[in-house]
Amino acid sequence: MSSEFIFISGFIAFIVAMMAVDLGLFGKSAKPVSMQQAAIMSGVWVSFALIFYALILHYGHLLHHIDSFAALQQINAKNFHNLKLSPDDFAGDLARYRQNLGLEFITGYLVEYALSVDNIFVMVLIFTAFAVSPKYYHKVLLWGIIGAVIMRFVFIFVGAALIAQFHWVLYLFGASLVYTGIMMFINRNEEQEIDTEQHRVVRFASKYFAVHPKFEGGKFFVKINARKLITPLLLVLVIIEVTDLVFAVDSIPAIFSVTRDPYIVFFSNIFAILGLRSMFFLLVNIIDKFHYLKTGLAVLLAFIGLKMLAGEYAAKAGLTTGVSLLVILAILGVSVIASLLFPRQEID
Repeated sequence: MSSEFIFISGFIAFIVAMMAVDLGLFGKSAKPVSMQQAAIMSGVWVSFALIFYALILHYGHLLHHIDSFAALQQINAKNFHNLKLSPDDFAGDLARYRQNLGLEFITGYLVEYALSVDNIFVMVLIFTAFAVSPKYYHKVLLWGIIGAVIMRFVFIFVGAALIAQFHWVLYLFGASLVYTGIMMFINRNEEQEIDTEQHRVVRFASKYFAVHPKFEGGKFFVKINARKLITPLLLVLVIIEVTDLVFAVDSIPAIFSVTRDPYIVFFSNIFAILGLRSMFFLLVNIIDKFHYLKTGLAVLLAFIGLKMLAGEYAAKAGLTTGVSLLVILAILGVSVIASLLFPRQEID
């Protein structure tokens, strides 16, 4: 049994176990999540990500079963790590490889976590438009995240396969990110609205399924006169899943600008998604205060897209993963600080 298989299997087992614990302990509860609980949950998931970062720093070479200089050379070239290797210092090369892998993980995690904020804006809008009771947010988001993990797994490894087969796909991804960033900046001040009756998911469900006209507590299905109906709460869950699918089109190409290693893309993506639910409850009541975040995210997407379009020239120009991490932190920091220093003026 290879170390690569053990590494991946252990990670998946950890995720399944955490989801099972969450479902068992909290899945049946119908209570709003408090700010304190959200802060604790966020701290736990960030801690898990940092622990995983430490594991990569010490055991990252096991991820691809690197046990020789030739294997390290192959992985370095395959995943475009651009590390300068020396056959006379395999131990030093391996340490630098693990450090680089850890840096890619933490940078990708930060990018995905930041882009999740835009997802939160839309989630708040969906819950508000459909008048979902706050005590059911937790259940909807939990099942939504389980679906998102599965979808991201498929998207990431399909994307990695496409990039390996057709390198020009990276430039397509880069152009898409620049366009998305520009459009997000242009539309940053527009008020988003959801027509609950004309939404595509609602119209599709109403056409092909029996839909109950009102909520039935936290139930996704309800049986009336021996007939099983789907509730509006299930429609909200499906809408959130579709929304995540749309966001994945931007977020997954974004992280491929940080690393080409599909495992690191997957790990950082999943940790960010798992922390999304707790971050939602942490920001749900104050998200509007960070009105410059949309601008920051637009700049972030454009920066990542341009770096992807620059390809190997970006690395030659000194735009390493470490420098990219500092730029990303600066963009996010400025947008948050600007939001606090220059609050939005309320119009009476």
